[in-house]
Amino acid sequence: MKPVLSLCCIACALFAAGGGPDAQGILKSSDVARGGGLPGISWRIKVASVENGKKQNSELIVKAVSENSLVEYIAPARVSGEKLLMSGKNMWFSQPGVQRPVPISPRQKLSGQAANGDIAATNYAADYTATIEREEACGDDKCVVLHLQAANKGVTYDQIKYWVSLRRNLGVKAEFYSISGKLFKSATFDYDNHISFKGTQIPFVSRMVISDALNEGNVTTLDYSDVRVANIPPSEFNVDLLVR
Repeated sequence: MKPVLSLCCIACALFAAGGGPDAQGILKSSDVARGGGLPGISWRIKVASVENGKKQNSELIVKAVSENSLVEYIAPARVSGEKLLMSGKNMWFSQPGVQRPVPISPRQKLSGQAANGDIAATNYAADYTATIEREEACGDDKCVVLHLQAANKGVTYDQIKYWVSLRRNLGVKAEFYSISGKLFKSATFDYDNHISFKGTQIPFVSRMVISDALNEGNVTTLDYSDVRVANIPPSEFNVDLLVR
């Protein structure tokens, strides 16, 4: 399986053999613009949170290959050098001066409304089973609304409702639900970044805005920059080398 689909293959992936939309194919193709399925990629994220009137800012560098992601804090100074490693469905936290990484959950809060799993590469197609609920207008686009059900217990969310633009093949909106079906937060996505891979320009997420469904004043904004395709050695995702 090739890590990045050509534009022709992407179009083919959106339809099942019978000619109708293929939910899992749509999901897999949309993952690419959020880091999923690429051979290696890195980016910088500025996280700005407002939680119960209190503001918090941080800055991270993310390296990702497939389902593996390494996150390192570079600001503020008090957390500089702290790291999050996601390898498959497992996640660990380390900080300077601590001898061993600590296992953590992707569901734990990173900052404000952002969970640890939100800042890793997105591989929804591997983590969720997708079904099509309906199609509807999304501004100037036509979107397919997917219902995503967690395929295992190691994912960040139990259920997601995901709006994917059929014209652009990009996830533009998401709603996140508990296992009981209760909506607890939502997100919107912008794609003003672009990367070049094998001669093809690929849009890449530039902003994710996550809002608390119960308190509209609690909002976390993730701004992505310095996105680049990179050759990242496997040792970067070795938990035994996380603390050096």
